[in-house]
Amino acid sequence: MRQGRDRKARFAVIARDEEATALVAAAVARAARTGDVLALAGDLGSGKTAFARGFVQALAGPAEEVPSPTFTLVQSYAAGDGRTIHHFDLYRIDDPEDVWELGIEEAFADGVTLIEWPERLGRLLPADRLDVRFDMAPGGGASERRITFIAGPSWKDRLARLRTALGADGDG
Repeated sequence: MRQGRDRKARFAVIARDEEATALVAAAVARAARTGDVLALAGDLGSGKTAFARGFVQALAGPAEEVPSPTFTLVQSYAAGDGRTIHHFDLYRIDDPEDVWELGIEEAFADGVTLIEWPERLGRLLPADRLDVRFDMAPGGGASERRITFIAGPSWKDRLARLRTALGADGDG
């Protein structure tokens, strides 16, 4: 465990395939609130978009088509409960200031925001967020992913409940 971190503020799970990733994402979606920002980080092909798809479909319905917004940069979806889910892919952003033109400030205020390539935001990335890191699972198959969650202040209690719901142990 890293020094200075609350044990409940960080944990990891192994998702064996894309379907398992979607189930993890659905559990996170059920815990999400309006104003939440989820920073989805990892290499190309690590599972960020699969997670976003599972998250959106858990709230907007399984028939919702959720393509990667690599070229559109942002896609928005209406959740069944009236919230809006904003899915940003910032891979092609060179200057963090460019995100203002995408409506990111409004997204932060009125919905749940998923951000792929959050490091491209630099100082504009909110400090109070849920970091979701995707890595190849050590010793796992080609489709296994280690998904690590690190909670910002508003996520600490919810992350502890999520950890229990997912049956996770260890500190990530």
